[in-house]
Amino acid sequence: MINHKHIDKIILSILGVAIVFTLLVMTNTIQIPLESNNPGYTTRLFDQSTVHHIDIEIDDWESFLDNATEEQYVPVNLTIDDERFEQVGLRTKGNNSLRLTHRYGHDRYSLKIEFDHYFHQTYHGLDKFSLDSSFQDNSYLKSFLVYDMMDFMGVVSPLTSYTWVTINGDDWGLFVAIEEPEEAFATRNYGNEHGQLYKPDYKWLSEENADVHLRYIDDEIDSYDNIFRMAKFNPTVADQERLINSLKILDSKENLETAIDIEAALNYFVVQVFVVNMDSYLGHTGHNYFLYEKDGILSMLPWDYNLAFATYSLGMPNPINDSTLYINFPINTPYRGDVMVKRPLYHHLMQNPDYFRKYHQYFDEFITNYFDSGYFEEKVEEITLMISPYVERDPTKFMSYEDYELAVETITNFNLLRAQSVSLQLEGVIPATIKGQTQDKSNFIDGKPVWLPDMGEIDDLKDDNYPRRQD
Repeated sequence: MINHKHIDKIILSILGVAIVFTLLVMTNTIQIPLESNNPGYTTRLFDQSTVHHIDIEIDDWESFLDNATEEQYVPVNLTIDDERFEQVGLRTKGNNSLRLTHRYGHDRYSLKIEFDHYFHQTYHGLDKFSLDSSFQDNSYLKSFLVYDMMDFMGVVSPLTSYTWVTINGDDWGLFVAIEEPEEAFATRNYGNEHGQLYKPDYKWLSEENADVHLRYIDDEIDSYDNIFRMAKFNPTVADQERLINSLKILDSKENLETAIDIEAALNYFVVQVFVVNMDSYLGHTGHNYFLYEKDGILSMLPWDYNLAFATYSLGMPNPINDSTLYINFPINTPYRGDVMVKRPLYHHLMQNPDYFRKYHQYFDEFITNYFDSGYFEEKVEEITLMISPYVERDPTKFMSYEDYELAVETITNFNLLRAQSVSLQLEGVIPATIKGQTQDKSNFIDGKPVWLPDMGEIDDLKDDNYPRRQD
């Protein structure tokens, strides 16, 4: 038994340590990480070393499928790796993917899952995530790889993982879980005092949509409806005016560092240009990104890559499936000039000689560290080894298992050949502009071994060999 004298000494020692620790914390000598900056969901659902299991308990699954195009939330119970949550919101998601999946009689929709839709609850801090169906992605790798590339380059990106989904205990298929950029995402990446988050998008593609393209129009808030209508956190008038002022600075082409996170933007565009994603800010549509603003500084965040790697047809140069053209697609002018001048976040940065040099520097670092090091091939091998057994038994997949294997080979070859071309463009061996490539294709990397539709195309949905709804 410890005598009274020793207890006094122990208590005094503990009190002394506590006082010193408190003083260190108060003076910021010791930093205590916020739980919100390291939420539990990052090491649970988004642990990429395993395929997770999600079971959706729903009263009337057939009715949900019958009304899929309405994109209305319904209450479900959700079990993630044996952990159950009740009254979770579930709905379908997508634009063309939703419409075409329905048109061709399939049930394999991408889904949104919102934990706090009916009452306040989270999954270890996570409020919302999506389940991507791999529409037009026979490899199951497009989104996963692009987000991995973005993260590799230090770009703030959604977390991802693979999940085996069951409906009321019955197998439904392999999906990619993607963290939705909302409150949990913002807090995880930027802390409790995070800024504003927007998902600029058009109502009609046929309109000018200057605000989606981040072009300064005027000082009127109503002129930027496609931005503010898509806000995630109810911005104040002051927030809106601050963003408009940032666009005004961007329009001026001067002092861009006072309105743009330059490093973040350059690294984002390195990956965005590399993956030849035409359904994006740098393509015909000019959308599919998130915009983050804090203290007047803007940064672009990645989103929606099922049509990356030159597999988007709308607005692409002819011939659409010319793999040699897209493997060598120019890194300095990644789309035609009349569009690029209307994409100021890229165009105006590239007109600054210092930023242009950094862009090339970061591109070189990306190719060297992600591809030349062998990291890319190791990552593909690791992921496909893990998911292949699930793909093989996926009852709702849009293609055959042999198509999946071919798609993995195709997307791997595309990336490796693309990396070779970019290296030669950086060295000046291959022209890095559309104009230059029109005049000189002599040193192009040969893309004939790659047939782009093998990564996944609309015609896959028409094949009668794969599951579809019986009307």
